[in-house]
Amino acid sequence: MSDSYIIEVSSQTAGIVVRDARGYQFFAASHRFDRLEGQVFRNAREAERAARRLATGELRMAS
Repeated sequence: MSDSYIIEVSSQTAGIVVRDARGYQFFAASHRFDRLEGQVFRNAREAERAARRLATGELRMAS
């Protein structure tokens, strides 16, 4: 199992996730995905789903 993954949405790099003791922490690669910056996910697939929801407007997060 890898310790880091690149997350892409529609051929655009959304960010990377890096595994630590808590899970996979998201680091945004563009301002479009800044709302996910620093969030911790259980796995890379969960982070990818969140990035896709954010890109399509499905993810509504508190500011």
